[in-house]
Amino acid sequence: MPKRYSDSVVAEGPLIFVSGQTPVGPDGGVAGDAFAQTRQVLSNIDAVLARHGADSSDLVKLTYYLRHVADLDDVRSALDEYLVHEPRPAATLVEVGGFVDPRFLLEVDAVARMPRGTRAEPGT
Repeated sequence: MPKRYSDSVVAEGPLIFVSGQTPVGPDGGVAGDAFAQTRQVLSNIDAVLARHGADSSDLVKLTYYLRHVADLDDVRSALDEYLVHEPRPAATLVEVGGFVDPRFLLEVDAVARMPRGTRAEPGT
């Protein structure tokens, strides 16, 4: 079984702090199960990173907020498809009582490093 996270990651240079991403797709819809919602959240993180010239290989920290820890296997399955680079980002998992939208099963925020040679644009 692959290691899903690193116990520490050293990152150099400017960082990208990605606000909590929810499972809302471009069409405004919310997928039903935890696996699909995790894939959408990760896609949303990818879109934010891409605006800065970064991708999932630049992630250094992920924080997962789950409504039900029982969904962890579905979340891990989606992550195993997404996190294909080493080292894996450091991670924190928190179970929460709910979200602003009752359809949400999770939210994820992230920290990534700016790719070398990329200029940071604050506040974008």
